[in-house]
Amino acid sequence: MTTTASRVAVTDVAAALLRQLTAQHGKLMFHQSGGCCDGSAPMCYPIGMFITGPSDVLLGTIDAGLDDPIEVYMSASQFEYWKYTHLTIDAVPGRGAGFSVEGPTGKRFLIRSRMLDADELAAFELL
Repeated sequence: MTTTASRVAVTDVAAALLRQLTAQHGKLMFHQSGGCCDGSAPMCYPIGMFITGPSDVLLGTIDAGLDDPIEVYMSASQFEYWKYTHLTIDAVPGRGAGFSVEGPTGKRFLIRSRMLDADELAAFELL
């Protein structure tokens, strides 16, 4: 059995919120904010409301139990700092980021991070 290394994951709580938000807004995507207005919050948008460009990196996809996986992006310059990190998107009580779709729900997305382990580092050719 082969496992594929991933840079992103989602908690059950966040996956449930994503299913609710998808029912309301349609297909979604994330862009990991690099600062400015909302700190480093993961920003969740309906597809087409945030346009990624050549300076964005697709970190991977998360399976929230929907028909389609949800893509997670980050700017290339921020990725240079975070390339050794695995990100897990979670949801907790609180006010969401101003432009992120969870804002009115009373919950907010946040990132939990850890360093990539040796197998992941090897899979991403970072050793």
